[in-house]
Amino acid sequence: MRPETPVDFFISYNHHDRGFAEWIAWILEAERYRVVIQAWDFGAGGNFVLEMQKAASEAKRTIAVLSKYSLESGYVQAEWAAAFAKDPMGMERSLIPIRVGECTPQGLWAQIVYVDLVGVEEAEAEERVVQAAKRAVTKERGKPSEKPEYPRLQIESKPVYPPSIPENLPRLSDVFVGRAEDLKKLHEQVKTGKPTAISAIAGMGGIGKTELAAQYASQQRDLGVYPGGVLWLSARTDLSEQIIEFARYQLQLNIPEDVEPEMKVREIWKQWQQKETLIVLDDVKDYGAIRRFLPPQRSYFKVLLTTRSRFGSPVQNYEIKVLSEAASLELLRSLVGDGRIDQDLDTAKRVCEWLGYLPLGLELVGRYLARKKGTSIAKLWERLQAQRLAAKALLEAESGMTASLGVVAAFELSWQELNEDAQRLAMLLSLFALAEIPWSLVQACLPDADEEELEDLRDQQLVNLSLLSFERDGMYQIHQLLREFFAVKRSTMPEEEAMKRSFCAVMSAIADQMPSDWTLSSIEQFSATIPHLKEATTTLEPWLVDDDIYKPATRLGQFYKGQAAFAEAEEWYLHCRSISTQRLGESHPDVATSLNNLALLYSSQGRYEEAEPLYLQDLGLSRTLLGESHPAVATSLNNLAGLYYSQGRYEEAEPLYVQALELWRSLLGESHPDVTSSLNNLAALYESQGRYEEAEPLYVQALELSRTLLGESHPDVARSLNNLAGLYKSQGRYEEAEPLYLQALSIFYQRLGADHPNTQTVWGNFIEFLQQVMQHDRTSELSDHPTTRSILQELQSASE
Repeated sequence: MRPETPVDFFISYNHHDRGFAEWIAWILEAERYRVVIQAWDFGAGGNFVLEMQKAASEAKRTIAVLSKYSLESGYVQAEWAAAFAKDPMGMERSLIPIRVGECTPQGLWAQIVYVDLVGVEEAEAEERVVQAAKRAVTKERGKPSEKPEYPRLQIESKPVYPPSIPENLPRLSDVFVGRAEDLKKLHEQVKTGKPTAISAIAGMGGIGKTELAAQYASQQRDLGVYPGGVLWLSARTDLSEQIIEFARYQLQLNIPEDVEPEMKVREIWKQWQQKETLIVLDDVKDYGAIRRFLPPQRSYFKVLLTTRSRFGSPVQNYEIKVLSEAASLELLRSLVGDGRIDQDLDTAKRVCEWLGYLPLGLELVGRYLARKKGTSIAKLWERLQAQRLAAKALLEAESGMTASLGVVAAFELSWQELNEDAQRLAMLLSLFALAEIPWSLVQACLPDADEEELEDLRDQQLVNLSLLSFERDGMYQIHQLLREFFAVKRSTMPEEEAMKRSFCAVMSAIADQMPSDWTLSSIEQFSATIPHLKEATTTLEPWLVDDDIYKPATRLGQFYKGQAAFAEAEEWYLHCRSISTQRLGESHPDVATSLNNLALLYSSQGRYEEAEPLYLQDLGLSRTLLGESHPAVATSLNNLAGLYYSQGRYEEAEPLYVQALELWRSLLGESHPDVTSSLNNLAALYESQGRYEEAEPLYVQALELSRTLLGESHPDVARSLNNLAGLYKSQGRYEEAEPLYLQALSIFYQRLGADHPNTQTVWGNFIEFLQQVMQHDRTSELSDHPTTRSILQELQSASE
């Protein structure tokens, strides 16, 4: 833009109306007016705000491109306000509004007479714009060398006046949020010229495929990208009839009457004007069935499909996701404009999460709230939880929505396309938690199913119809509302009870495979199973058999305790005690086990006063129910002794440790992990009392047993190494202690990770050991191991 050149008109517009703005600018410059327009005059690297302010202040008049978008834009209204301030009475007509879209100006803007182009043919619209202009200026500047064609992305010729573009688009929803990036990416994909199918997290019903396609088509129509027309076809009705009707009444083509409909369609494609054209086929079930109706592969035809399926070549699938939480809340706010969403934002977020951020569900509940002014978000949440998918808020679409179906009806369309086996598989999947599902768990639930046939049901039906999504290697997931839908279907099948019992049995069997002591590798191995174990012991707990009632919850407690997540561990141990007591009564071995596990957790946290009564209750129950000679009694004795040892009550601890060791030896033999644990415990007691000669053989024996039974790299071996090293440290046998500490550290780092409490404990022990060695000036007895030397150097630097 040249500041020395007088400017007749500054075109102010919102980016949605760029096509109209450029069309107006072209018309005015054809009449030799000097025009400034952002699209042509503001180059890269410039200061947008300064250029806009300069253009608005220096131009003699401002043309305001008036639409719903500009009325919502703070920037545009600021530009108009500047023009209004220069001429508040309108005597000089400094502000000329030109209405290009349906909108109702409010406040001051309602008082200004505007030029109305809505519903006007191009010739008359051009005349109205020319008549509204007053002054002429002609100065050369950097506009396109040829008359641009509006509203192409590349300006090539005179822009096409948007109302003259033939189209038959459906009514759009009056709210559309969270899809700006999808619109951009979709346009990039459509531009390739290949058919493009909108899918989703696999194109599930309600994800917004039709709405996105309609919004895209409407946007590109308004921009004039497709001057040859925008043809919208419903793929579930007669395609030839729709194409013929459009050609006859929108394009006024001469269609031969004495040929078959398919031949008529071919003739229509031949006669179609050779301009960029968008053809949308909504809700395509079978690509092969619609292929013969598609236009020939010419560069000016762009074909866009919406589908719940996934098609292969030549179709390119564009998958849209559910909305983000922020976009979901914005959608609700746009529908419920009275502040209720933000008044109870936490509950609104729960509603969005329960709906799985599905656009259809969000729009339905938003419009429900808009209708029911007195219904709070909390009351809506209460109704959704009580009525689930049967809630009135989710049942039916209303006017103003692109979607014509409620949530259940939308899902039902896909359900009806599944065969019976696929439906049974979907119902089984609804038993799993709302989390990634390891396919190996599904196979475990169907041990008699052929592996390949099961995969075909999964891939060719559930995944292909967007009812199940592939997440990563071996992992699949279903949407929250689809899970609800499948569960409703499952509730109608006569074998539902058997399916639930079978699922719980599989989860209990997997719990049996889990370790009681968790390592990094076992955590990684079973982490994906944890949510489904929780589902078995909570929602599906009634279908766990008595013998399995405690298993899932116990393993969950051990899983979290093994990661030092003590609060979560306590939650599951308490849950285990509660359901075991309710199902089995107070006097049952499994109840005693649950008490023992909870007491162990409290002991590990130093909560000794809470632990002791649980240990005593556990010991009493075990003796009563199982007799004196039982491994469970030995475990109870050992654990109670451990509590007393931790409190320094050595005289009370020793006889219990001795009894436990004798019981285990007599019941399990010398070579058993429980015997190893008992040897370690008794040796630690002797060490604490300074009885080193009695402690050492027990520690050595425990270490040898652990290596024999568990292998060199087991965490229990590391514990034994740490214990024996501690004894040597107490005796001043530093040269013997050092390699044991280093071995223990290496094992814990590899198996449990650097942040695990056991690793940290040994690390602390090793540092204390080195400090003691330094205090006695005996560092020369230690090795040149890099870890040892590195820590010594740090300790020496800190002491200087």
